[in-house]
Amino acid sequence: MPVQDEVLETRETTETRYTERAIYHCAENGFEFNWPPVPVHQFLDERDEAFDAGTPTGDIVLDISDHLDTPYPATTPTLLLRYLKIRAGERLCTTFAASGEIYYVMHGKGQSRNGADTIAWGQGDVFCFPSGTESEHVAGAGDCLLFVATNEPLLAFERVGPPIPGHAVVETTHWVADRIERRLQAVWQRPITDNTTGSSVQFTSMALQPSTNTIPSINTAINTLEPGRDQRPHRHNGVAVTLAIQAEGIHSMIDGQRVDWSDGTAQITPATTLHSHHNRGNKRMRSLVVQDEGLHQYTRTPGFSFG
Repeated sequence: MPVQDEVLETRETTETRYTERAIYHCAENGFEFNWPPVPVHQFLDERDEAFDAGTPTGDIVLDISDHLDTPYPATTPTLLLRYLKIRAGERLCTTFAASGEIYYVMHGKGQSRNGADTIAWGQGDVFCFPSGTESEHVAGAGDCLLFVATNEPLLAFERVGPPIPGHAVVETTHWVADRIERRLQAVWQRPITDNTTGSSVQFTSMALQPSTNTIPSINTAINTLEPGRDQRPHRHNGVAVTLAIQAEGIHSMIDGQRVDWSDGTAQITPATTLHSHHNRGNKRMRSLVVQDEGLHQYTRTPGFSFG
């Protein structure tokens, strides 16, 4: 018997604690999996809590881990979203096990500090910090509400930690509301073509070039739609969490299911579902869209298509 065959025979007949851990999975279809599907979902109760004047300073987590069957909080398999309520003159400290944290200012004025970086923010601003160290948020003279997105579930799935301070890819960046508005005004002047996916402004930074993502796995944008118009039905491999900023007369169609928007509410559009947005109101639709499409762009699997 050749030496190699002897070694293989020895390996197969010698039981160790390592071989006892082994499972040999031989499914006919290797692409089958047991994770439950991501649901179409609106976080109405969480929105009501965030908007309640009596709600104290703290975070309101958009957690459907019971639907997703994850042992850690999750809004989607890779994203975790929160409202941060900060009462006038109060402060809230947060530490996230993520690679970065993205904030949208729903209302109020204040400032946030992460390490040596401090950002003074107001309504409509977007900003991001690297994660792994404490962020301190302080409200000004009035109550404030922030909407924050992280990739905590992605790191929790791999059981890895946030970047070492000073070694993060993400750099503190601030996108200011009036500059966002100027970019939107320019976008609205562009003609709509067969290649138009929407009228939006995406948030990226010098640190993330050449990608257009906000942090490596997450892309974010302010998306808009004129009164009376419809966004073309499309699908993509990234899940989307949409925060309705201006929702009057707006609804989505997600795999044939109508979802009516409500101001300040976040909703999930599951990956690969055929979906579209429709404006039957008198104002321009506006939303903050958070997607894990950055992950799919990196793996070259965005899966975008119309119809």
